[in-house]
Amino acid sequence: MKSCKTFERQLDRCFNKALREYRLIEDNDRVLVALSGGKDSLFLLDRLAKRREVFLPKFELAAVHVRMTNISYESSTDYLQTFCEERGVRLHLLTTSFDASTDKRKEPCFLCSWNRRKQIFELAQREGFNKIALGHHMDDILHTTLMNLCFQGRFEGMPVSLKMEKMPITLIRPLCLCHEAQIRAFTEAAGYQKQKKLCPYETGTHRAAIARLFQEMEQLNPEVRYSMWHAIESR
Repeated sequence: MKSCKTFERQLDRCFNKALREYRLIEDNDRVLVALSGGKDSLFLLDRLAKRREVFLPKFELAAVHVRMTNISYESSTDYLQTFCEERGVRLHLLTTSFDASTDKRKEPCFLCSWNRRKQIFELAQREGFNKIALGHHMDDILHTTLMNLCFQGRFEGMPVSLKMEKMPITLIRPLCLCHEAQIRAFTEAAGYQKQKKLCPYETGTHRAAIARLFQEMEQLNPEVRYSMWHAIESR
């Protein structure tokens, strides 16, 4: 069985390659990590905290966790606070909610995500952060591409870097070249604490169905993720 250090080296190569090739972080950036409490955002915060110790680029780092009062999706805020403190990162804790009856055309996942994002954007503008780092990995981006192709009729995924039009903020996805399986293996080996409660909608959505479809595609062609990534990059 591979060791924790082996997984870490593999992921660091992908992480550093993404930062370098897509120029995701530059000198004097103020980066805010959207910390859900799941393995991906925790790993992202950990990598960025380590990267901050490198001589260049010089950047500031903080994290934000948004609690949704009407969804039984819960992370231990004590654990998140300790996780951030051990890495010298300030954690902002916010609380919000949403009313699903206001727009029954939208799935709860969309409304929850939209309201969380709203809180994060408002905090970033108040505190002067110019970049928001999201914990989406390669699998997330490929699944989104498949969803858009199947349900929206367009071949489009999540951009690795996206400058917002209406605010001086850029969204970045530094884990874009990392595989979910690698992140899961590392975080389990490293003893990351799991969320106290999982989202009740996470297995019954289109995204969950697309994830299962992607697994079948990988069985057909183990290199399918690289073919899709090349197609996305070639657009």
